[in-house]
Amino acid sequence: QLQAFGGGLVQAGGSLRLSCAASTRSLSNYAMGWFRQAPGKEQEFVARISWRGTGIYYADSVKGRFTISRDNAENTVYLQMNSLKPEDTAVYYCAADNMAWGDNRANSSYAYWGQGTLVTVSS
Repeated sequence: QLQAFGGGLVQAGGSLRLSCAASTRSLSNYAMGWFRQAPGKEQEFVARISWRGTGIYYADSVKGRFTISRDNAENTVYLQMNSLKPEDTAVYYCAADNMAWGDNRANSSYAYWGQGTLVTVSS
């Protein structure tokens, strides 16, 4: 029900913008999160935005480089990634959380997931 896209290959220091859209579900009632999973590693939290966009949370590893935003009218959530590093290489997933506010970084509590988009950062 969620589709993440915008991944690709980029050199270190470059930028990418990921998008997450839903075709059959309104995202406006959900907090939205981005997670990532690098090869051989567990999935980790990246960023989260509350249903109204007033609460925004980042993992320390991306703070100051990534920006999460949403456009409820377009039913889309974005992750702007700047100053990319090779360690940002991963499959990035968007997810919807029924708990629409607050800081929730546990992937197990997110109800709906996109299929993932691969981001590869070359050194």
